[in-house]
Amino acid sequence: MKLSKKNKAAIKSYLRAVAASALTIGLSIAGDMQPQYAVLLGALVAPLIKALDIKENDFGITEKL
Repeated sequence: MKLSKKNKAAIKSYLRAVAASALTIGLSIAGDMQPQYAVLLGALVAPLIKALDIKENDFGITEKL
């Protein structure tokens, strides 16, 4: 299966967002935060990281058209 450059950039961006969410949830739980708030915080952080992803010029807010 061949992936285009844009698809690869989208997958990398998604994986970075998932990692940021997991890290946020892990730190929240380690900091003795209630689980529902930790999940909510992780759910808010991941889309922000994905939207503001400046490392990929082919995908995200800085996409070159």
